[in-house]
Amino acid sequence: MKRIQKLKNPFLELPDKTSSGMRQQSSGGISLTRKLCFAAGGVPYQLTSVAISVSLQIFLLDVAQLEAFSTSMVLLVSRVWDAVTDPLVGYLVSRSKRTPIGKLTPWLVLSTPFGVLSYVLLWFVPQVKTSLKTTWFVAAACLFETLMSGYNVPYLSLSMFLGGDQRDRDSATAYRMSVEMTAMLLASVIQGQVVAVYHAEKQEACEQLEQDGPPSLSPPHVASPQATQKAFLTSAMVIGGLFFICSLVLFLGVKEQQGPVSSSDKIRPSFTNSLKMLICHIAYRRLVLGFVFSAFAFQTSLGNFALFCSHAANLGDQFQHLLLVLLVSASVAVPLWQVVLLRIGKKATVFIGFSLFIPASIIVACVPSNLPVFMIMCVLMGFSVATIFLLPWSMLLDVVEDFALTHPSCKDLEPLFFSCYAFCNKLAGGLAIGLSTMTLQFVGYRAGACHHGDGVVTALIVLFSPVPIALLLIGMMFFRSYPINERQSLSNQEAATAHLTAPSSSFQQRENAEQCAGVTTISHLLRKSNSSHARPDTHVRLSAIFVDSNCTSSKKRSKVSWV
Repeated sequence: MKRIQKLKNPFLELPDKTSSGMRQQSSGGISLTRKLCFAAGGVPYQLTSVAISVSLQIFLLDVAQLEAFSTSMVLLVSRVWDAVTDPLVGYLVSRSKRTPIGKLTPWLVLSTPFGVLSYVLLWFVPQVKTSLKTTWFVAAACLFETLMSGYNVPYLSLSMFLGGDQRDRDSATAYRMSVEMTAMLLASVIQGQVVAVYHAEKQEACEQLEQDGPPSLSPPHVASPQATQKAFLTSAMVIGGLFFICSLVLFLGVKEQQGPVSSSDKIRPSFTNSLKMLICHIAYRRLVLGFVFSAFAFQTSLGNFALFCSHAANLGDQFQHLLLVLLVSASVAVPLWQVVLLRIGKKATVFIGFSLFIPASIIVACVPSNLPVFMIMCVLMGFSVATIFLLPWSMLLDVVEDFALTHPSCKDLEPLFFSCYAFCNKLAGGLAIGLSTMTLQFVGYRAGACHHGDGVVTALIVLFSPVPIALLLIGMMFFRSYPINERQSLSNQEAATAHLTAPSSSFQQRENAEQCAGVTTISHLLRKSNSSHARPDTHVRLSAIFVDSNCTSSKKRSKVSWV
């Protein structure tokens, strides 16, 4: 015991960086003010995402007067560009140098003003010919998505640099999700008022068309869109102002801290090696697959929610109220799920939350026109939607910490984790849009038509319930194989604390660095052989087997045979 005590005592007085980092994580925690300021930073992404998903297609078709093919090209190119930029921005953030205000904060500061400006320009209609309009909206959409990636990727990564322990970061994530759900609710109200102006003009055109002749499946010609155009531009300026205010609150209220596992002797692997290490990390791979299929399921169902209410349930005039019930219940559910996961664990909470969606969507699909039943099922679906917002992001924090302990010498890969995760979320959204568009096109859906046939109604019911349920069950299978549980997460925290307090020799640091870079050098083998207890006259024959160290840390990277 005395010897152990002697070994421990030198580490009680650590260098300034390590000791201060430990005090920050173990005793300081994360204050409520910092959690709320951090949560406010998630508002801009949700406000703009909801506005674009709800209104941009209507805006391009009926306000900007683009052709359907041109509108599809704008939406497709912007989605692809958005998905590609996330991993690239994540890598650039990981390679950037630390500044006096942190490593991630400069990205947030620089992206905010230009992001606000590009968002407003996205809703501005230039008075030029149609081909130039298409080019304008493609450029504006790609510019905004690039700047939004430059804001959102560092913001998501900031959750690992708030200080505190794993429970503190989980709590901060729960606050973020609650505020983001409130932001979605606010965006839905704002865009609902704008869409109401559009629907009023369209309804007037449909009534006029019915007075002139029998109902037609052809889209009616909507009257002058000047009022709708002004409403869209006003909402863009309001959302842009909220974007700037929330970013300012984030900058003033959150100070970037040191990461949970830090070391002075680390290297940055290349972009290719970084991606290979992420893909080969089992916990991250299974979490991503479960997240992709689950997000695909929810976005397929909710992406067709408006059309389902209008054409399958004949409750188009109640759409705003149904959406309001769903989002309010989701906002209320986030803190409740946070309490539940602390009691029964994250995996169990995922299965309970996702399971609520299955009976709710089946009942709505069977009796779509019953408004009271629809309202009650929207509450259940809102509770289920809250789990896809909270749990996968909370589980990602555990995976990042597990990866940092498995590869202790790899530096600054947190932004790449979050950017690839965001890429998968957007990939699921793109797949949901593609599946829905192709299905509706196949059954004869025509945008803007006043009436639709039975084939369209059946397709909307299938897209709202059976398809999402099948995708959700596949996602739950991947979540079942997710290897990190609460006990392992706790051991990871203890290992992280031990890693911060225990100094490593220069030999061990260099060996870890070589493993992180994915190479096994002859000098490493010679050092290993010289450190063994072999006789001086022993001849050594070294046969190095180069194994990619990215895929597993348990495999041997060299084989030494002694003669």
